[in-house]
Amino acid sequence: MSPKPSEHSLEEARPRAQGKHSSTHNAASFSKPADIPPSTIHISITQLTEKLSAYLPNSDLISVREAFRFSDEMHLGQMRRSGEPYISHPIAVAEICADWNLDVQAIMAALLHDVMEDQNVKKEELLERFGAPVAALVDGLSKLEKIEFQSHIEAQAENFRKMLLAMARDVRVILVKLADRLHNMRTLSVMSPEKQRRIARETMEVYVPIAHRLGLNNIYRELQDLSFSHSYPLRYRTLSKAVKAARGNRREVVGKISESVKETLKNAGIQAEVKGREKTLYGIYRKMHDKHLSFSQVLDVYGFRVIVDNFKDSYYALGVLHTLYKPMPGKFKDYIAMPKLNGYQSLHTTLIGPYGTPVEFQIRTQDMHHIAESGVAAHWMYKNEDVSLSDLQVRTHAWLQSLLDIQKQTGDSAEFLEHVKVDLFPDSVYVFTPKSKIIALPRGATALDFAYTIHTDIGDQTIATKINHEPAPLRTELRSGDIVEIITSPTSRPTPNWLSYVRTGKARSAIRHYLRTANLTESTELGRQLLSQSLALLNLNPKLPEEIVENLIAESNSVSLEELYADIGTGRRMAALVARHILDLIEDEPSSIPFSQTFNRHPPTGKLDPVVIYGSEGISAELANCCLPIPGDGIIGQLKRDQGLVVHTCDCLVGKRQLQKEPERWIDVAWGEELNRRFDCKFTIFTTNERGSLARVAAEIGESDANIINVAMEVSSLGTLAQICFTVQVEDRKHLARLMRSVRHIVSVSKIMRGQI
Repeated sequence: MSPKPSEHSLEEARPRAQGKHSSTHNAASFSKPADIPPSTIHISITQLTEKLSAYLPNSDLISVREAFRFSDEMHLGQMRRSGEPYISHPIAVAEICADWNLDVQAIMAALLHDVMEDQNVKKEELLERFGAPVAALVDGLSKLEKIEFQSHIEAQAENFRKMLLAMARDVRVILVKLADRLHNMRTLSVMSPEKQRRIARETMEVYVPIAHRLGLNNIYRELQDLSFSHSYPLRYRTLSKAVKAARGNRREVVGKISESVKETLKNAGIQAEVKGREKTLYGIYRKMHDKHLSFSQVLDVYGFRVIVDNFKDSYYALGVLHTLYKPMPGKFKDYIAMPKLNGYQSLHTTLIGPYGTPVEFQIRTQDMHHIAESGVAAHWMYKNEDVSLSDLQVRTHAWLQSLLDIQKQTGDSAEFLEHVKVDLFPDSVYVFTPKSKIIALPRGATALDFAYTIHTDIGDQTIATKINHEPAPLRTELRSGDIVEIITSPTSRPTPNWLSYVRTGKARSAIRHYLRTANLTESTELGRQLLSQSLALLNLNPKLPEEIVENLIAESNSVSLEELYADIGTGRRMAALVARHILDLIEDEPSSIPFSQTFNRHPPTGKLDPVVIYGSEGISAELANCCLPIPGDGIIGQLKRDQGLVVHTCDCLVGKRQLQKEPERWIDVAWGEELNRRFDCKFTIFTTNERGSLARVAAEIGESDANIINVAMEVSSLGTLAQICFTVQVEDRKHLARLMRSVRHIVSVSKIMRGQI
């Protein structure tokens, strides 16, 4: 091991060479490449020390130097693709963190963030040298290189899951990770074009929304532009040239508006800083793309930011500006009274400026501006019970806590990331509880999402809702200003249908978690039947040898064979794919497994036996609402992810369309012999609209030994005819036929048909 430099000689040049190495090195075995610029590290570490000394005490600077020395030693000889010593990257990441005034532990983690991943340094060694907080931060930042995943996508999903969960426990993890990603994006041009596009897409899909969600707007905008430049380099260059060319033409208008606003505010006695606000290149591109506007149309909107001294002056300045220029109707938003999910606060208004051009103004205080630019990093804090949480920190803590809730309910990493992505896009609506508490939800969220936002148990037990004191369906999309009241019942439970209209990740993961765990026995048995059928198709014996079962469980990441059956029964795995994998395992190890144990003596003859439906399977087998099959109907089954088996009638139009889209998810099903329950069914009648007609029909239904569940009636425009839809409970198709014959004999009934029009 090479000797450590003294605290006062961090800038001393070290011999370096290409290539990675383990945690034990011999410095003498490396020679210095001729093409490395001298003093590169000296300049970087000096800049970092200067930034840190502005807010950290000398005792903390000593700890940072120790972390630098260790990182420098571990990365000795490792080079970046650009040809620079690798240590320049951790220093750059630490510098970005220093710009946010992060604490000594976060700065040390930034310097050490790659030593576990690249140099095989153990967490225990970091724990011993630098303490538990630093070791935990570095561990949260390290990727899972040692685990073999089925695909790059699965590996990435698991990396994000680990990172987000570490972030939920300590927000500094994501701050350092965003700094790491920002520096990598700034130096991405040395990568191949294909890798640039992949990393840029990943950044735009995950890191950009996280930065926005945490209110880190400076990083959010820079990451957006960098991702745009690497994803669409030609479009980026074209727009960049066009913006530079247009600046000269806009300077006169911007100057005139700026001077006029400053003079007006000064005359009103308001101390304010006024400056023009330029759109980012990606912001211009997205506006052109989404709203089908030309470049000149986007550039015709001028933007200004007005920063005042105090809260009261924000609204006073708004009034003054509205006297200077005419406001555009519907273009005012008060994000001070109702902050965005990421804590952003400002008054937004659009006015008609000189020459009839739209002018956008953002009005805020200095504190609001600081938070708008730096978000959670502006007032970031580690867990400290003596410090009161700001509103932004409360919101951030609630969101981070929801990540832990989703993790508890989610089965795999890809699904976890899917749920989290839903919550990362901050276009929001703001609704009120009956006690006037404001709840922020993603746009498109429903009353059921609101219930799960309050508490998972509230969501699970929801039976009805009132919006603005009026009953409303659970699927109703909420609008800003709605007052939402949730009605619960201890006997209520989630249904698969709820997944079709919830919007938030927390609601979706909670419903899926319940559907996976409820009626697990039925789902397991259904999965067993489906796998046996698929194995029979491949001429394999459903009774598998122990060696194959052990390999199958290990490679499917399941705890047991029962769990694998349950995954198949709930639609999370395809039985045909599992059977195909079993065949591959058998072909890989033919010598260790006797032929007679694996293959049937004779291939299966005729058609495979269908899965039997008794109607008492619980949520593992659901009768489709679109056609409501009853015994006697021809039926077919669809395996839907996390909904198990959904049974349709053979002539159901909805089922036929889905069969064309995903034919591999459909299986043969049949009714069982003994069905000790009744089944819901709908039929519609057309009758003259006269007194007593509904009562006569209801009486006939009662005489036919059927139970009425629901009635919906619609009268024609002339008022002479009525269309009535009944939902009734019957035993089977024959029972329904008798009922419909009885109703058809009523004189006032002109037509009767099954289903709802």
